[in-house]
Amino acid sequence: MTQQSVEALQEWSGREELAEAMIPLIGRLYRNNNVVTSIYGRKLINQSVINILKAHRVVRRVEGEELSIEQTMPLLQAIDALNVGAVAVDLGRLNKKFVESGSTDLNAFLIEELGEKVGKAGATDAEPTDVVLYGFGRIGRLLARILIERGGYGLRLRAIVVRKGSDDDLVKRASLLRRDSVHGPFDGSITVDEENNTILANGTLIQVIYSNDPATVDYTSYGIDNAIVVDNTGRWRDEAGLSQHLAAKGVSRVLLTAPGKGNLKNIVHGINHTDITADDKIVTAASCTTNAITPVLKALNDRYGVVHGHVETVHSFTNDQNLIDNFHKGERRGRSAVLNMVITETGAAKAVAKALPELEGKLTGNAIRVPTPDVSMAILNLNLENGTTKEELNSYLRETSLGAELHKQIDYIDSPEVVSTDFVGSRRAGIVDGLATIVSDKNAVVYVWYDNEFGYSCQVVRVIETMAGTHPVAVPAIAAVQVAGV
Repeated sequence: MTQQSVEALQEWSGREELAEAMIPLIGRLYRNNNVVTSIYGRKLINQSVINILKAHRVVRRVEGEELSIEQTMPLLQAIDALNVGAVAVDLGRLNKKFVESGSTDLNAFLIEELGEKVGKAGATDAEPTDVVLYGFGRIGRLLARILIERGGYGLRLRAIVVRKGSDDDLVKRASLLRRDSVHGPFDGSITVDEENNTILANGTLIQVIYSNDPATVDYTSYGIDNAIVVDNTGRWRDEAGLSQHLAAKGVSRVLLTAPGKGNLKNIVHGINHTDITADDKIVTAASCTTNAITPVLKALNDRYGVVHGHVETVHSFTNDQNLIDNFHKGERRGRSAVLNMVITETGAAKAVAKALPELEGKLTGNAIRVPTPDVSMAILNLNLENGTTKEELNSYLRETSLGAELHKQIDYIDSPEVVSTDFVGSRRAGIVDGLATIVSDKNAVVYVWYDNEFGYSCQVVRVIETMAGTHPVAVPAIAAVQVAGV
């Protein structure tokens, strides 16, 4: 072994050791202080040593060099000593701001940044809100995973409501939560209590309620009150149908995980979530495609102006298609989903205008269902008001993904080897593939990957947080995008 190899291994081992020491500190801050830590949007909670080190490497996209774990550890230790509470801290942005400030007093800098949160360990801005999942299919189970992962902070998963499918229904439901062919095994332990119809997952006790009528469920009899019911069945899409949930005891509000009909607000978090008011008893989280494309379209429209565009979605097959050829009320959808590419309609392009009215009438859309179980792609073919170049447009979207208000919705990648499976489990609504971007002055084609299951579910949880008023304050505050030459 050469001296250079020895030194490289020693350096790596040292970084691993620091990351190992960081894990209990991150966990303690989360459990005791309600502090959520991340690095440029990559959460550090419940992450492995390797994932923590990988999160530090993301900073190369912003600062040109990897963030040193020797820089973030003192930040964590100082935050811990200040006994702060209920705050979302981005260590990457915080370190960058500290370096740029020229300050040598880390403690004084943090006191100024964290403000009134200093000394408020364990305090929350609001009491946890009860959440009920009505339906337990693909989206329902992923929502459960995300809510369980949070350990009840801000949002408490209290129950799921389903129609009983068999005598061993509870065991089957728990098994589907425990194992997933696309998203892998559940990260933790699950215990089933058939006598009490409960599932205990990582300390979260979930009551399983069997019902065919949403209006007749008495949630208060299970100790559930003022709950937000998340309807992920898709059975009801209008106000009349969804209002059945509000007739149940213990329910205060309803969120639909699909595009709504009529005058219901279609919310894409990051775009129009601030439109939600206390008077809105029923809102919808739009579709996975609408969530994927609207943030990117807003970013492009804000900077360059969108005159007109066409959205072509290459979408993984879904449950409503047939495995083999059989009758289906929809055109072409009766043909085998696992053997064919299927041209079908999508309302996502028109639905964008519900969240982003300035694009009303400017977009058309179509979709092709393809034989993959998850991760889709939207191809945005746009005519712009202002001309640009591929380099400038990509630079703008990259910075938007890292340092702008839409950083939770938009991600950016420019690897020459990525394919759809690389985006399984992405927590962003959409990921711009920079190498695929095509620009010719006022014409631009932008490719956006999205995990139409997990990425969308993360957006749904963000909407639930907004409805409940439980999202922690972000530190440091997000500034407007600044890109050289833009």
